[in-house]
Amino acid sequence: MNTLSKRVWLLAGGIITILGCCVLILYLRQSSIQGSDAFTACLYQDGRLLQTIPLDQVTETYRFTLDAANGGYNIIEVSPGGIAIVEADCPDQICVLQGRVTDSLLPITCLPHRLVIELQPGAPASSYNSPDAVAY
Repeated sequence: MNTLSKRVWLLAGGIITILGCCVLILYLRQSSIQGSDAFTACLYQDGRLLQTIPLDQVTETYRFTLDAANGGYNIIEVSPGGIAIVEADCPDQICVLQGRVTDSLLPITCLPHRLVIELQPGAPASSYNSPDAVAY
């Protein structure tokens, strides 16, 4: 076996090892996020926090309507462990098609109504008011 062939095998082995470590880290991170069932839904409109809903305290499914500044609306359904936009008058309906969200990987976003629903593990966003670092 010549030296070029050895280098190619070492490079391929290194790349496979790095990719395997990345997949393992992502898997462990995902399982730790899904291991904590205490998600809090944070509803933002125009960048302002409107409401927080601790999903572990929801016992029955209910719906409510959020009105947008442009005259539009979103009907939000909150169920135990999840949240969804079930109806909206926006033209693309992407927020409705996203379905029920039960983890913090991807927020529900309605761009025409400037509405974002994020699920955060643990405490609601209102408890994160203090800075996490101080710079001088």
